[in-house]
Amino acid sequence: MRAIFLCKREKEVQRVYANGVIARLQKLVTLAENIYTKEDVLVSPSDFADVEIILSTWGMPQFSEEEIAACFPRLKCVFYAAGTVQSFARPFLARGVKVFSAWAANAVPVAEYTVAQILLATKGFFAQTRLLQGQRHEDAKVRKGATRGNYGTRVGLIGCGMIGSMVAEKLKDYRLEVVVFDPFLSEERAKALGVTRVSPEELFSTSLVVSNHLANNAQTKGMLNGELLEKLIPYATFLNTGRGAQVVEEDLVQVLEARPDLTAVLDVTYPEPPEADHPFYTLENCFLTPHIAGSLGDEVVRMAEYMETELAAYLAGEPTKYEVSEKMLETMA
Repeated sequence: MRAIFLCKREKEVQRVYANGVIARLQKLVTLAENIYTKEDVLVSPSDFADVEIILSTWGMPQFSEEEIAACFPRLKCVFYAAGTVQSFARPFLARGVKVFSAWAANAVPVAEYTVAQILLATKGFFAQTRLLQGQRHEDAKVRKGATRGNYGTRVGLIGCGMIGSMVAEKLKDYRLEVVVFDPFLSEERAKALGVTRVSPEELFSTSLVVSNHLANNAQTKGMLNGELLEKLIPYATFLNTGRGAQVVEEDLVQVLEARPDLTAVLDVTYPEPPEADHPFYTLENCFLTPHIAGSLGDEVVRMAEYMETELAAYLAGEPTKYEVSEKMLETMA
């Protein structure tokens, strides 16, 4: 069975499919180390007529249904060693091509980052750091005395898809009360995760930490607005590892300016990075990180390994875990 690497970013393929992954893939399928672009395919489509497997990562090109039919008549599967497939998947699915994504692998470091930030926030790290840096030692002492820590403190998760669910699972190791807003979360699933379903209004008005994990689509754009943000309780932390466009950032700035007790930890903004004169850079209660929650460094290899495992299962006729359907695209990031 012939497979190819198809990606417009050669270095990304080399970075992701590292640590011996390519050699192991070559034992499963006929795979050259050439990395093809869409232009390569369109110049000589007959050269790809026997391709049955496409392997890719960030930089997977878009193809129309007509182009797929002309260039890849025997194509069966696309294995995407990265997260969202929204930009390219639908024409392949419409042609009956299976699409697999390593979104679950990319969820692991995001969940790890989120849990780390939540535990810091519930210990009062952000507020007390600001007070000490301003040499407000007595205020820091008072705030320390009022900090609840990681025992019974309520944490709110907005969205409980792959990442939100993983965060909830990891938080089981701590004595926290976890509430979730997600219209697609069933009561049965909520019980299995050990969380309680609540409205967004209750989540914002009762949680010491609010962490955004909404799917990135038109319905969620601007969903987190001033009306909700103003409900944050004293010394609450708002954590965003979802997408910047889901937050009305002008509203967030106004709330942070009016409420210096609050903290925002933003790993994503809209746009990324913020414009040069954006208040996020100067607000003392806003912490920016440059989209580091996702896979970095050697963490990206995990995604290729997930796709290696999926490919092996597919070839063996065994159940796979990370196939993407058109229905899933309605709610996936």
